[in-house]
Amino acid sequence: MSQEERIFQGVLFAPGAQELRALKLKAHCLDTDYNRTYEYETEKRADILSRLLGSFGEGSFIQGPIQFHYGVHTFIGKRFFGNFNLTVQDDAKVTIGDDCNFGPNVTIVTPIHPMLANERFRMKDENGAPAHACYAKPVTIGSHCWLGANVVVCPGVTIGDRCVIGAGSVVTRDIPSDSFAAGVPCRVIRPITKEDSMVNRPELLGGYSLMEE
Repeated sequence: MSQEERIFQGVLFAPGAQELRALKLKAHCLDTDYNRTYEYETEKRADILSRLLGSFGEGSFIQGPIQFHYGVHTFIGKRFFGNFNLTVQDDAKVTIGDDCNFGPNVTIVTPIHPMLANERFRMKDENGAPAHACYAKPVTIGSHCWLGANVVVCPGVTIGDRCVIGAGSVVTRDIPSDSFAAGVPCRVIRPITKEDSMVNRPELLGGYSLMEE
């Protein structure tokens, strides 16, 4: 079993293995290339993201700077908007649905290290050789989600569709669809309902109106 296959199996793997270091080096170089572009260089940016990510949906945009750890393990849907300083440590797969908005400094992490200090650096691999090992859990974020500034999404979390995650939250557990959740650790505050519609805030509309469904 390759080290990448071990990641997807959810078992311990060696992040320093040559095959994984090569994947990460490619991603980190493409991150740097993207971060050196100007915002108007749309074709250059699109080319970089096509080589960096597993998929990047039509109409999506990332402000930059960015930092993807593997890149190819991240799959982003249509019409995604990612604000400044998006960081995705995608050892395991990261899946983001359509029509999601991320505020500045959103971080998604998937790897998990052993809790005991000696186990972080004194494991043995399947051949008995000394190994530094960790494991990883995938992250899934549904469609039509808004993650506020400085949100951290932890390994193994699933966020359902149409959720709003408040700024500064640390999401350590699953969040059901249609929820407003916030805090450290993040918890569901209440459901999102039609009472949250902007039609109930006429003082903010300023001439805007809702499109017909």
